[in-house]
Amino acid sequence: MKKVILYLLLSIGCFVQVEAQNMNMEMRKLSMAVYAVSNLYVDSTDTDKLVEDAISGMLEKLDPHSNYLDPEETKEMTEPLQGNFDGIGIQFNMLTDTLYVIQVIAGGPSEKVGLMAGDRIIMVNDTVIAGVKMRNTDIMKRLRGPKGTEVRVKVLRNHDPELIEFKIVRGKIPVYSLDAAYMADKQTGYIKLNRFAASSGTEFLEALEKLRKKGMKNLILDLQGNGGGYLNIAIDITNEFLQKGKLIVYTEGAKQPREEANATGRGNFEEGRLVVLVDEASASASEILAGAIQDWDRGVIIGRRTFGKGLVQKPIPLPDGSMIRLTVSRYFTPTGRGIQKPYESGKKEDYNHDLIDRYNRGELMSADSIHFPDSMKYKTLVNQRVVYGGGGIMPDIFIPIDTTRFTDYHRRLIATGLVNRIAMNYLDVNRQELTSTYRRFEQYKQNFEVSESMMQELLAMAEGEKIEFKEEEYDRSKPLIMLQVKALIARDLYEMAEYFQIMNDDNPSYKEALRILNDEAAYRKELGYI
Repeated sequence: MKKVILYLLLSIGCFVQVEAQNMNMEMRKLSMAVYAVSNLYVDSTDTDKLVEDAISGMLEKLDPHSNYLDPEETKEMTEPLQGNFDGIGIQFNMLTDTLYVIQVIAGGPSEKVGLMAGDRIIMVNDTVIAGVKMRNTDIMKRLRGPKGTEVRVKVLRNHDPELIEFKIVRGKIPVYSLDAAYMADKQTGYIKLNRFAASSGTEFLEALEKLRKKGMKNLILDLQGNGGGYLNIAIDITNEFLQKGKLIVYTEGAKQPREEANATGRGNFEEGRLVVLVDEASASASEILAGAIQDWDRGVIIGRRTFGKGLVQKPIPLPDGSMIRLTVSRYFTPTGRGIQKPYESGKKEDYNHDLIDRYNRGELMSADSIHFPDSMKYKTLVNQRVVYGGGGIMPDIFIPIDTTRFTDYHRRLIATGLVNRIAMNYLDVNRQELTSTYRRFEQYKQNFEVSESMMQELLAMAEGEKIEFKEEEYDRSKPLIMLQVKALIARDLYEMAEYFQIMNDDNPSYKEALRILNDEAAYRKELGYI
């Protein structure tokens, strides 16, 4: 940033030289404005912030996805997509101002010194972090640090009053984008991808190979809630499903020529039935993949209309580690459909309310509430099925959002962390018994039940948090709450994949995917083959 400021000041101080260099009027105006405010304004100003605000204000007037990130925001955004960071190797939750270790990453620094799931970190170095309402970002700054550096943590384990101290040497920690990969039935594999990160292609191929060895013939690819990521990774994964030469996506902008990405013919799942699960939070790279699969009649898309982000951002690094993400072109599916939903320049607030507007219009509950003009009608490239452009990917099979069990009472329990806390409390007391009784996940899934006493404890905790009890809402949400508690306990006892194996039993999109994959006639009919 200092270099940017220096440049601006020099451009004012050397006005004649600026003229000689024939700088355009717009650049001179911006330089003079920054100089005038920073040097003449009645109160003191922060010049760095002035420049940041000027950049942000300029981008604000463009489109909803062009934005400015300061150095800290840039780091936070890029780490999950790069696939690793330096730290101690744990997943954690903050419950009642206490850091609970949810999972210890295998082979990571914390596992090597003996940190365990269920431990509560009370101190980091000489700073108490429990019970002081410290922000997650501040805690992460204390735990993360350059590879090879040391951090001391003191933890509370079970109900032992004595704190246990660990000295942990930070290391390179992998960030996984694949949440789950398992056999849904004897012929059907399931893969859950949470983003398209640098490591996603490798993770996906490894999962695909593992499932094929287990007899997978069909695949459910779950992109629900997947907000996107790297374009090249979306292309690589889509390439696994399409035959050689088939267009995957193309991009084009007023100042960017058309660029196409085509399948190479080296895909590992070009045959076999395929279902892609999407919802209103599936965006960008997820929409590229779903759009290509739909346009080529390669698989069935199940769920709800996707988010509708079809603008390509180019990262422009700035000298101080900050970044501009500037929209330079648009994504188009193989049929020529634009993925981006409509927007008005400079009205990001309206744009950000789109999902709420969809809910209020009833679009998430009924496909009949979704209307596309005839001008947005396209035909798929193999079987000439009708599909629509104009924002997002409309699924082949619509699954309404379940509004029956998601009540306000349930949302408050989730928002205050009580559902997580009841699972952690139970694990605190019963972890040893659970691990000895349910050595295999299959035993746990079949036999473990959330007890009524656990639910009563949850209600008591809710009362303590001043959450008004609503019996009718509780009765409606109770089966879902019990399922979530069971899944959370499974996540801590085993892995994230086991969490999804339990939750998917109650996922209508997942159940519809299994139904259609196991009915060849219905699958072919949906794709227009019969």
